[in-house]
Amino acid sequence: MKQQTRNHIARSLLTVSILCVCTGTYAATVPAGTELADKQELVRNNGSEPASLDPHKVESDVEFNIISDIFDGLVAVRKDGSIEPRLAEKWENKDNTVWIFHLRPGITWSDGTAITAKDVVWSWQRLVDPKTASPYASYPGNMHIVNATEIAQGKMSPDTLGVKALDDSTLEITLTQPTASFLPMLAHPSLVPVDKVLVNRFSEKWTKPEHIVTSGAYKVTGWVVNERIVAERNARYWNNKATVINKVTYLPINAETADINRYKAGEIDITNTIPVNQFVQLQKTLGDQVHVDPQLATYYYEFNTTKPPFNDPRVRRALNMALDKNIIADKVMGQGQRPAWAISQPEIGGVKIASPDYAFWPREKRLAEAKKLLNEAGFNDVHPLSFNLLYNTMETHQRIAIAASSMWKKNLGVEAKLQNQEWKTMLDTMHTGNFDAVRYAWIADYDDAATFLNNFRTGDSENTSKYSNPAYDEALHNAAKAKDVTERGKYYQQAEEILGQDVPAIPIYHYVRTHLVKPWVGGFDPDSLGYFLTKDMYIKKH
Repeated sequence: MKQQTRNHIARSLLTVSILCVCTGTYAATVPAGTELADKQELVRNNGSEPASLDPHKVESDVEFNIISDIFDGLVAVRKDGSIEPRLAEKWENKDNTVWIFHLRPGITWSDGTAITAKDVVWSWQRLVDPKTASPYASYPGNMHIVNATEIAQGKMSPDTLGVKALDDSTLEITLTQPTASFLPMLAHPSLVPVDKVLVNRFSEKWTKPEHIVTSGAYKVTGWVVNERIVAERNARYWNNKATVINKVTYLPINAETADINRYKAGEIDITNTIPVNQFVQLQKTLGDQVHVDPQLATYYYEFNTTKPPFNDPRVRRALNMALDKNIIADKVMGQGQRPAWAISQPEIGGVKIASPDYAFWPREKRLAEAKKLLNEAGFNDVHPLSFNLLYNTMETHQRIAIAASSMWKKNLGVEAKLQNQEWKTMLDTMHTGNFDAVRYAWIADYDDAATFLNNFRTGDSENTSKYSNPAYDEALHNAAKAKDVTERGKYYQQAEEILGQDVPAIPIYHYVRTHLVKPWVGGFDPDSLGYFLTKDMYIKKH
């Protein structure tokens, strides 16, 4: 995302204004002269079986890839960082704390019933309600919506949330303070409205193809668990006329070799990733079909900070120092990934984040300090450290875990016992706290360091490490109310420095996103978060 655009957005929030962005495209843009295929169908590998398609029950791109195709939010963020109106046609704000959104006239669910401002209010109340147990329950509080944090903590009733339907097409959102990232945060998939009638009638089964209604360009019409999800064009989508692809199939293939083989066999149009051990060869043989795109995402190993010995920051910091992240990024991965010493990103949202001092030490000095820290914590040759390292089943995660465990063994005499679970099972394990250390990654929800750092704030619904440090919380609190990007960056740096000492998670590398894409797929253009929408693509004649 261009820095100049983001700064422009932040400055524009300083006045009372109507913010209706009516330029640009909302869907597929087919270049003049392009001949389209008669059959407009796309097959995407999505990597894993979704835990759910309920926007309030999920937390990863596995689910959000599909949810972003079948549901619309009030707004979206274009690749250049500008804000695109979606279900909301226009909006205004007063003092950056009271926002009024006007829904598009005539918008409906896929069954033809009206989408109203009351649907948004009910959906957001459900999101923050502790009874829902949403992984994103803390998100509206991080946006500083009135009473959102207190509701998520069970201290207030959901109906006190600072969101009102002034009438069927007008929504009022009240914040406790101005929030520069408010509009980009509003684009998150957890904030799409869902249908109250269906949720109440069918409970957990409301997302089944025979029940679900959607607001986006597609509607789920078939779901065979662990085999495929099929979605077809939603004729009642407000911008259906700009959609080109009629049918999309999502496959849950987590074996990267199988993904590539089915791509080569012509069964898949877009792969979920590219195996690191085939990357160079595929570049040589497939050329432009290999896509490598930057992504605001960090791969890390998270500790259970409430469980000995990982309740001791010396142990966590020692394990961080003992990894050679250059080898993991350059040799194990080798697709353009960058070694990571900060949880967020080196550059994000107009802010530059410096790594901790020890990231720049000679490797020998880091290893000596790591051994010293472990010894102080009671671990040595006589009493070696042993723990379980959990990762979700995928070849690349296994390769990285093997490399990391080998480094810990060689450099510190530490034994990391490798365990793997399927994606949905691993998420449950994380949220129940039944782990020592676990492989995880965070893809930015918006272009600001807070999207990474909030995950380690005391009480955050995504804080599965159970880390807590009042000084860290204070730094994030100050960043949220900072008057400009420079001041905000100062507090983000403070927060990262605390994480560099406490290490509730070991950052391993900063991502790139890799895909194989068939030459006949047009409009493939992932954003900085790694998302690409089916409605933006088309199939060329081939």
